[in-house]
Amino acid sequence: MRVLVVGGGGREHALCWRLASSVTVEEVLCAPGNVGIAEIARRRQIDPLDAAAVTRGALEEDVDLVVVGPEAPLVAGAADALAEAGVPVFGPSADAARLESSKSFAKRVMAEAGVPTAASWAGGDVSEALAALDRFGPPYVVKADGLAAGKGVVVAHDRGQAEAAVRAALEQRVFGDAGATLIVESFLDGPEVSVFALTDGDSVLVLQAAQDFKRVGDRDEGPNTGGMGAYCPVPAVSPELIERLRGEVFEPVLGALRARGVRYVGVLYAGLVLTPHGPQVLEFNARFGDPETQVVLPRLRSDLAALLAACAHRELGGIRPPIWDHRPCVGVVLASGGYPGKYPTGLPITGLDEAAAMADVAVFHAGTRRDGEDIVTAGGRVLCVSALGDTIEDARARAYQAAACIHFDGVQYRRDIAARVTASFPQAAEARS
Repeated sequence: MRVLVVGGGGREHALCWRLASSVTVEEVLCAPGNVGIAEIARRRQIDPLDAAAVTRGALEEDVDLVVVGPEAPLVAGAADALAEAGVPVFGPSADAARLESSKSFAKRVMAEAGVPTAASWAGGDVSEALAALDRFGPPYVVKADGLAAGKGVVVAHDRGQAEAAVRAALEQRVFGDAGATLIVESFLDGPEVSVFALTDGDSVLVLQAAQDFKRVGDRDEGPNTGGMGAYCPVPAVSPELIERLRGEVFEPVLGALRARGVRYVGVLYAGLVLTPHGPQVLEFNARFGDPETQVVLPRLRSDLAALLAACAHRELGGIRPPIWDHRPCVGVVLASGGYPGKYPTGLPITGLDEAAAMADVAVFHAGTRRDGEDIVTAGGRVLCVSALGDTIEDARARAYQAAACIHFDGVQYRRDIAARVTASFPQAAEARS
């Protein structure tokens, strides 16, 4: 088959990379792609947010499957336009993607489905929001309802900071329309994990869990980012817990959507907190996570294209559970100096070939571009270096050895990704989710 991937970040590079290795894939295209993706896929300069242009490109290329990577094109209706044109698409409709684009909508669906999540209040009135802060108490959790580029969540131990977050959103409108409605909710205590489920709207295949690192600095210090690294699998998420999540989270939510007349096709990403009272949903995303995808897909040994196509054609029920490499994977994000604040761009990057040549290492591009003969920085999160190893310690060592090969002025990365993971990993030749 011929597959078109929509997007141009690190997640899309990982998707193209795994799809290009599929025996069922003749060609991978990407719109618009990036410098790294160009080495394995043919790029089309199409605006991912232009649903009509994406659909025209898919029809012109006569592709058999479109995989929509980022959330913004989904919210803009890319999957709807493709489906209407008769193009098989892996990605939810704009209505289904509201699980990510509206946190208040996701809360209502979870309530209907009986899915465990934090108690919450939603609204746009400042005085009511401040009263909700007092009702839930510290730590205070304040979230913009809509998409806010990963910057719409404040967790504050101080009441003044929480009130400032409320006023910034509702009075100063720092998030625009995305913050016109706020969510105030109780704090969920416990480690966070990311779990992806592939679905055709009826059947569900739950993939192995990953854990990412949001804070910019070691020991989880500094501001939140889009993610500074990740690892997979997570020892605390057992096969038994995966099955529990299927029955208590994913299937009920899909059922609640169907009851509303909405069929969800694609990947449903559950951000979970493993509380002392069991797993609870922190948020849903309507796409693969970044950088979690960069550590989940290197371990996947099943044919990714066949899995995604089965979802698009509503044939997932006949697919066997995925086969996994027994080795863990660790990914380290290399970011620009100053990120997640202001940062320079256009800085030459060296050592990419040396790092990529290392055994069991993949270098995924996110914020890069070509400037003449040079590859230069073009974003906050520039690269993700992922490595497989026989143990978590081996995977970490490989990832950091490869990261040390790469240089650009001001490069920063955490040195403690997966450092505290001490539990044993599965050692079977083929582990199944």
